[in-house]
Amino acid sequence: MRWILASGSPRRKQLLELIDLPFETVPPNVDESLKCSECTPAEVCCKLAELKACEISSQYPGAIVIGADTIVVLENEIIGKPQNDKDAKSILRRLSGHTHQVFTAVSIQCLHPQIHHTFFEATDVTFKALSDTEIEYYVNHYNPFDKAGGYGIQDFSAVFVSSIQGCYHNVVGFPLSRFTRELRTLNLSIPGGPL
Repeated sequence: MRWILASGSPRRKQLLELIDLPFETVPPNVDESLKCSECTPAEVCCKLAELKACEISSQYPGAIVIGADTIVVLENEIIGKPQNDKDAKSILRRLSGHTHQVFTAVSIQCLHPQIHHTFFEATDVTFKALSDTEIEYYVNHYNPFDKAGGYGIQDFSAVFVSSIQGCYHNVVGFPLSRFTRELRTLNLSIPGGPL
C-alpha cells in the first residue's frame, strides 16, 4: 500500500519518519484561508486537513493519503501565521504570559478502498511573560512566518514555554501517538513495523 503525506512541511515529514512509516510527500495546492463564522477552531482545522488530504487522494486513488493542519487559538480566536516582522512581534506579545491551545487535525483518506477519517488533538501551551528583547531576538534570528502562532516549539522558542498539557508532537505539527491509535481503529498498520 502506498502512503502519501499531503504536506510540504519539513516538520511533519520529520515527525512521520520517527515511526518508520514508508511514505512520500506530495504538497497540496489548496486555499488555506478558510473562513467559517459558525465553525469552532477545531472544525476549521479538521476542514483544512480534510481539504488537503482529499485534494491529493483524488490524484492518487489507491494510496492512503494523510493531510494535516495546525492552528493556534487564543481565547477562541485563531492566530494565523504572521505576515511580517511587526505582525510576528505582535502575536508573540499576545501569547506572552497566557495559555493558548494548539489544534492539529489529521485526515486519512483513500478512495480504493474507501477510507474517510478525520480527527484532531488539542494541547494547552502556557508561555511565560516574554520580554521585548526575547521577542526581538526570536523574530530576528528565527523564521516565524511559516508557523501558526509565529513560533516553533522545537526551536529557540522552547524557552518561552513554562508548561504544556497534552501531546508535544501535536504542537510541533503532528500528533504521533494519537495517529497510531487512529490507524488501529481503521485496521491499518505501518508496513514492516510493530504498530
